[in-house]
Amino acid sequence: MAHRGPAGVPQTTYLKDYRPPDYRVKTVNLQFDLDESRTMVKSLLTVVCNHDRCEGIHPFVLQGRDLKLHTVKLDGQQLSEHDYKIEGETLSIIPVPDRFVLEIETECDPAANTELSGLYRSGSMFCTQCEAEGFRKITYYPDRPDVLAKFMTTIVADKKKYPVLLSNGNLIGSGDLQDGRQFAKWHDPFPKPAYLFALVAGDLARIEDRFTTLSGRKVTLHIYVQHHNRGKCGHAMDSLKKAMRWDEETYGREYDLDLFMIVATDDFNMGAMENKGLNIFNSKYVLADGRTATDSDFQGIMGVVGHEYFHNWSGDRVTCRDWFQLSLKEGFTVFR
Repeated sequence: MAHRGPAGVPQTTYLKDYRPPDYRVKTVNLQFDLDESRTMVKSLLTVVCNHDRCEGIHPFVLQGRDLKLHTVKLDGQQLSEHDYKIEGETLSIIPVPDRFVLEIETECDPAANTELSGLYRSGSMFCTQCEAEGFRKITYYPDRPDVLAKFMTTIVADKKKYPVLLSNGNLIGSGDLQDGRQFAKWHDPFPKPAYLFALVAGDLARIEDRFTTLSGRKVTLHIYVQHHNRGKCGHAMDSLKKAMRWDEETYGREYDLDLFMIVATDDFNMGAMENKGLNIFNSKYVLADGRTATDSDFQGIMGVVGHEYFHNWSGDRVTCRDWFQLSLKEGFTVFR
């Protein structure tokens, strides 16, 4: 397995070298001011030391790539360039206390991001893909799967261009701002690694349904597509409800949020991605026209929708320690 070293040069990673993180991120508060070529991202991290690992003084190390760093604040105090070190893809801060709050403001260019990793433009919409190391293209962060945190995400964007603003979890606030802009605030109450973060902003049609869990909870289901594809989502919605019921009856696993969302986009570098509560799909695995779709098309949609939903427990709530366990989470979910 390879990763980029401090100088940005690919280096081989060995399982025997795994070491638990020196610090845990408890909560993440993200604020996005979306712009096609100049998106501003503010992150507020509450961090605690892993006392069984912090033997002496260890730097707090974050990863970032293709970012313009504006400010870094530690417990409200702005740091100078002498207080931290940037080398390749790493930002290191030392010394830090056992508990602290870190504020970072960065800038990224979604329109220039042709890797389809991190925050990028998909046609006229914003989209993200963070598995395996895409989150570091959004902001500086300890971008590894064994760092789990609760996320709060606020998105600000032009209301006419981007009437739909989505992220992980439950929508807890929204409204209009000055100059034709709007905001949406999302809260995910369950700790997750950064690779499961998701954001979508665009002018999309919404198909809505409801699902009642075995315990009687009401869950809202949304599928978002381009407006001209609105009539091609029925099979995907039926497949989602069947997967939710099967997971309850077979494994006793109820869905744990109030809302489950699927977004279909033509520009996606994977078949689909199991971001917590906000799955992003290649359109091929959501859209089906009964007049032209084949049996294979319908089977493919049912299989992928079910697979990504099953990840809610085998991959999202229970996730990888490191990327050597990728086959474990994927293999177990395929088995389910």
